[in-house]
Amino acid sequence: MSSNPEKLLQQARTFDQEALARIYDLYSDALYAYAYKHVGTAQVAEDLMAETFRRFLTALEHGGGPQDHLRAYLYRITHNLITDLYRREPPPAQELDEDRLVEDSPGPSSILDEKQGSERVRQALRLITPDQRQVLTLKYLEGWSSTEIAQTMGKSLGSVKALQHRGVAALQRILLEGEDPSPG
Repeated sequence: MSSNPEKLLQQARTFDQEALARIYDLYSDALYAYAYKHVGTAQVAEDLMAETFRRFLTALEHGGGPQDHLRAYLYRITHNLITDLYRREPPPAQELDEDRLVEDSPGPSSILDEKQGSERVRQALRLITPDQRQVLTLKYLEGWSSTEIAQTMGKSLGSVKALQHRGVAALQRILLEGEDPSPG
């Protein structure tokens, strides 16, 4: 079975079970990780990944779906699902202890610090725009190039670089200065 995305997509359009299984095998782990980085809950990340593939199959069934760039298409679905989730469930107000003790050796306290830091970044990501969040996540967490991100988002390379710059600046204000990025 080929792992060429274009050929797999062509075979998937005929509902070739091997091709559909191969697509799932190729992309499910990465989509799960992408969702988990945003939501921080394994069950929600699994649900988002499953819904991504359900929507992909529904689109194929109705003659739609991607013409090319299968990976970008699947990430876009997952991103949109995450954005919808954030709209339905705004982030909870959370006090973060800035004066936590730092230890030399890893222990329960340092593990807790790391978990709180990850949660703090996740909460900060929820406060920036969906486009900025998608660019930063794909760039820094998934390792995509700016060109790949531009293709996925249907934006120009310049727009992606501007979103990246504004997103990093907004995260810096939120994380370092405790500023709320919302206008007004």
